[in-house]
Amino acid sequence: MTVAAGRVVADRYELSTLIGQGGMGQVWTAYDQRLDRRVAVKLLRPDKVAGQEADELRRRFVRECRVTAQVDHPGLVTVHDAGSEGEELFLVMQYVDGADLSDHLAEHDPYPWQWTVAVAAQLCAVLSAVHAVPIVHRDLKPRNVMVKQDGTVTVLDLGVASVMDTDTTRLTHTGSPIGSPAYMAPEQAMGGAVGPYTDLYALGVLMHELLSGEVPFAGSTALGVLHRHLYEPPLPVRRIRPEVPEALETLVLRLLAKDPQHRPASAQEVYEELALLLPARGTPSGAPLDPTRPFLRPHAPWPDRARTPAPQPAPVAPAPPVAGKPDVAAAVDEVKRLLGEGRITQAVDILGAILPAAAEQHGEHSPVVRTLRKQYAATLMDDGQYRRALPELRRLADERATEAGQADPQSLRYRYEAAQCLEQLGEPAAALAEYRALLPYYENQYVSGDPQLAHEVRRRIGHLLLALGDRPAAHDMLARLVMDVERLHGPGHPLAVEVRRTLQWLGQVRG
Repeated sequence: MTVAAGRVVADRYELSTLIGQGGMGQVWTAYDQRLDRRVAVKLLRPDKVAGQEADELRRRFVRECRVTAQVDHPGLVTVHDAGSEGEELFLVMQYVDGADLSDHLAEHDPYPWQWTVAVAAQLCAVLSAVHAVPIVHRDLKPRNVMVKQDGTVTVLDLGVASVMDTDTTRLTHTGSPIGSPAYMAPEQAMGGAVGPYTDLYALGVLMHELLSGEVPFAGSTALGVLHRHLYEPPLPVRRIRPEVPEALETLVLRLLAKDPQHRPASAQEVYEELALLLPARGTPSGAPLDPTRPFLRPHAPWPDRARTPAPQPAPVAPAPPVAGKPDVAAAVDEVKRLLGEGRITQAVDILGAILPAAAEQHGEHSPVVRTLRKQYAATLMDDGQYRRALPELRRLADERATEAGQADPQSLRYRYEAAQCLEQLGEPAAALAEYRALLPYYENQYVSGDPQLAHEVRRRIGHLLLALGDRPAAHDMLARLVMDVERLHGPGHPLAVEVRRTLQWLGQVRG
């Protein structure tokens, strides 16, 4: 399909100026004919990806757009619309008037350290809200950050970065990691599990670049850059700019720790340290694009937001009451209809609202309530609400294990999905412990043996070990896995191919 200025996407968005492009898509300024406003339109071409990955890209695109739309923060670009047209996927976003941080840096050399603090503090506020969903940006870099005319900072491409990388463990066919190697945390580049700690590392790289004028680790090849990320210490910025406060240098070095567990615990924690270095209130320079201007402290993240459950929506009336009681059967039918139409968020609200009434009518442990809880947990997972899904899955697993034993396949499945939640919530150590506890059951053919699921659990264990910095153990786990998969399915099996790529990359780095 031809892309040119003047083309109208979805009978509504008239493309105007091409402002960015990559191997799989383009970004245009556009005009929203219906609401008479300027917008930005990103066009993606899944058919540029080989094989079954195109279908996976489409599926993840829809899901990520939906999850992204749940995040409401002034420092995050607003998603207006998303869909498909022909072979293309399109994403319509807020148009941001300003300069991207890379250009902003180029125009101000040296970049004032006070500006670095102000930019980073605003980014922490955004990341705190994003990580609470939870979402990991995965591609935080100056080109994905805009400084608006009033000095406020806007983060772009939330969710789209994780869509572009259809599996956080997958490498390109050339053996290079997907993303931007200069800003990529070691665990992400090595194919390990990502989490909020991954974005904090990228924040450290970005801050180092603003303060020194250069990224901490550069090289002529992706492999060379990755090797430096893994094995070389970053140069302390005060050796380049002595006027930088020692506390700021120390914070940057902590963010750039090789081991995720040695980085700050959250974006909230980083913000609190930066807050001590922010300029005094009421002293903006008056110049445009000054990132210190907004700091009257409204940009602070909500206290402990990452550890506080997000406010829940008002209860949804699932169905007209019958004799003063909600109609559970009607609510179930409504949920089925909504799920069939892809309206998952509404289905979640109805299920959450009907569960207490169903428990009162039928009993907490009745088959009806158990079925509703299963559907509720599954829908929360599908909607990306891992923080809410986790306690539901644990409750279902415990109840089932009490009735049918620890080796019951359904109980194990709930525990497996709970481990996935922990992984998505950025708790790699807890997820690793859960997967390790599950693995013997899936490997025991006399209990609940499932070779396919056992292979998947071993793959996830290997990636979590990479995320936690234990590369030798990860290599051993993945090497044994690929041998078993090849023996069972042959060398051409997709899992064997994927794991072999990761091992090849890991071997190059180790070498």
